[in-house]
Amino acid sequence: MAPEDGRSSPDTFLRLIEKSRRGKLKIYIGHAAGVGKTYQMLEDAHAVASRGADVVVGIIETHGRAETAAKLDGLAILARRKVRYKDRDLEEMDLPGILDRKPEIVLVDELAHTNVPGVENEKRYQDVEDILAAGISVMTTVNIQHFESVQEIVSRVTHVEVRERVPDRLLRQADAIVNVDLPSEELRDRLRAGKIYPMDRVPAALENFFREENLASLRELAMRQIADRLEAERRGPDRSRDPESVGAKLMVAMSANPRTTQLLLRRASSIAGRLNTNWFAVYVRTRLESPQRMGAREHRQLSENVTLAMELGAKVVWLSSDQVASELIRFAKEHGITLALFGKSKMPAWKRLWRRSPIDTFARSGTGIDVYEIETDAS
Repeated sequence: MAPEDGRSSPDTFLRLIEKSRRGKLKIYIGHAAGVGKTYQMLEDAHAVASRGADVVVGIIETHGRAETAAKLDGLAILARRKVRYKDRDLEEMDLPGILDRKPEIVLVDELAHTNVPGVENEKRYQDVEDILAAGISVMTTVNIQHFESVQEIVSRVTHVEVRERVPDRLLRQADAIVNVDLPSEELRDRLRAGKIYPMDRVPAALENFFREENLASLRELAMRQIADRLEAERRGPDRSRDPESVGAKLMVAMSANPRTTQLLLRRASSIAGRLNTNWFAVYVRTRLESPQRMGAREHRQLSENVTLAMELGAKVVWLSSDQVASELIRFAKEHGITLALFGKSKMPAWKRLWRRSPIDTFARSGTGIDVYEIETDAS
């Protein structure tokens, strides 16, 4: 990415498109609704269209904001399709229409959106992946709290569970990223003026998600994530300037425990992103965890953890052994692992004196692998 005034310029994005058959992805990231992501994307769309690019609007949500709606003037807009669901006609982006029309660039608002059941994909980000695979470039918007790896932080800061989530692989695959920033007090002023939500929703929003401390934390999170992404790109394939990341390979020990493993996976994804390296999510199945002995609930939780690991960009590895630590050590040595993440053992200290946990055995194995024991606060 070549930043211009802190963001990737429309000219830079056009040059990226010309170099590749696969579509290019440009993501406009903000820390909250109302910072101006869609407006900025539309402004840039006009700029690239004025240079002769074939740009169409796949879907834009104006949310009643007059200044955003005005920015649609002069752009080609692809009609939405109607989807019948529960005796109602709902509107969705017309993915088949976009693939048939095959523009050079398509604008897709709200990347984290969940589609109406009955269309090709469950999630809009999956539509975007299909569009990119067809050689069409995409400009899209999303708030930082929708990315999988930051869920632990977002939940702790805002006390809100974000249900619509986007895999981090899209952030890593993005060819250009724009941080659409707005100081917290200016954003709260926009909210009070009714420019983000209807006036009847403003008091509750100010007292909850749009509290000053929430916005400040999310704003910092967005800036930090993008700075990490830019640093990884700056290093490129030659990481010799960063001695901590040279040859780094990361492994996380996965279990069927839902909360512990989810927190570990998100932490591992974040670290792997900073180190610009691939990583493994390794599950060692013992005889007690065989499909015949594992209950339906535990099996479902394990499947969900595996799905999350893949969405976060891990290579999932299944191993079988009753000697969990020994099998993890063998795998780590064979694959040149330099950093291993474990959830903090809940075994009382006095028990650990008599019976080592897999973490203790791994850490004392003399492999030279750095071992991090992550406190997950899980019971």
